[in-house]
Amino acid sequence: MTASINSPEYTHNMTPTKIIEVAAAVLIRADGSFLLAQRPVGKPYPGYWEFPGGKIEAGESPHQALCRELHEELGITAPLALPWLTRIFRYPTATVRLHVFRVFAWAGEPQGLEGQQLSWQHLAQLSVTPVLPGNAPLLRALSLPTRYAISNAAELGNEEFLRRLDIALQNGLRLLQVREPHLSAPERLGFTREVVTLAHRYGARVMVNGDAELAMHTGADGVHYSGKQLQDCSTRPAVEWCAASCHSTAELKHASELGFDFAVLSPVLPTLSHPGAAHLGWERFAEMITGTALPVYALGGLQPDDLAVAQQHGAHGIALLRQAWI
Repeated sequence: MTASINSPEYTHNMTPTKIIEVAAAVLIRADGSFLLAQRPVGKPYPGYWEFPGGKIEAGESPHQALCRELHEELGITAPLALPWLTRIFRYPTATVRLHVFRVFAWAGEPQGLEGQQLSWQHLAQLSVTPVLPGNAPLLRALSLPTRYAISNAAELGNEEFLRRLDIALQNGLRLLQVREPHLSAPERLGFTREVVTLAHRYGARVMVNGDAELAMHTGADGVHYSGKQLQDCSTRPAVEWCAASCHSTAELKHASELGFDFAVLSPVLPTLSHPGAAHLGWERFAEMITGTALPVYALGGLQPDDLAVAQQHGAHGIALLRQAWI
C-alpha cells in the first residue's frame, strides 16, 4: 500500500516529537467473526471502520485503557485481553502507537454507546468499507491461523507424512512449512509440489523453508527464512508471505523492519532434538515479543494444548514439528 498525504502510513523507523498511545481490541467470536466499529461524525476519518478502542490516558497501562474503553464504548467487560501486536502509524495530523489485544471472551453484548455503528465481520467476506487504512496490517495478521505445522517427512517417510498431512488438513490445519533438508534438490521439488497440491485443496497456505525460488516454482504461498538468512537479508523476498525463525529481539526487529509477515521465536521449552540446551521459558518469551509489530509463533517443546498459555504470553499461536503429525 502506497501512502498519500490523505491516508495513514505505517512506519517502522521514525522519531516523532509526539506519539499518541492507543489501545485497540480485536473481539473474536467462536465462529471466527470479529467486531468493527464505524467512526462517528465529529472524529477524524468519520465513516471509516476500525477495531474498537481509544487513547491511553496518563497513568494507565494499555490493558487498563482497553478495559475502560470497552466498557465506555461497548458496555462490556473483558478482563482477559491478550496482548498481540504493537504498531506505529503516521497520519497527516498525528502519529499513533496502537497497542492491539485479542479478546476471545467478554461479559455483556457489545453496543454502540457513543453512537457508532457496529458490525461483525469475517475476513473472507468483509462487507464494510472503507476500513481505516491503519487497520489493514491487522486484518492481514488476523488471517494467519493460530497453528503453524512444520513438515517431518525425514522421520515419517514421504508417503506416511502425506497421509498424516491429509488428516491434519481435514482437521483444520491451514498453515504449514516444508522443511526437508535431507532431500536432494529434485526430490525436494517433487515433494513440495505434492504438499502444495494437497494443501491448496483444503485452502491451506504452504511456506517453503529457505528457498524463495522453490516456493515460486512449486506454487507455494511464501518462504520461511532461517535466522542466518534473515541476518543476511536486506530486502523483503518477492513472495506473497514471508516469515523468519528468530532467537533474539534484534532478529525480531530486523524481520519487522523488512516487512516480514510473521516470525517464529524459539526454543520456548526443552526439546527432544536438543536435550539440555538452553531455552527461553514463557516469561522471557513474553518479554522478547513485547512491543513487536509482527505476529509471533512460539516454538520448541510445545504440545497442541499449549496454545492458550502461548496466547496469554503474547504469542499469535504455536508452531509444532513432531506434535503436529501425531
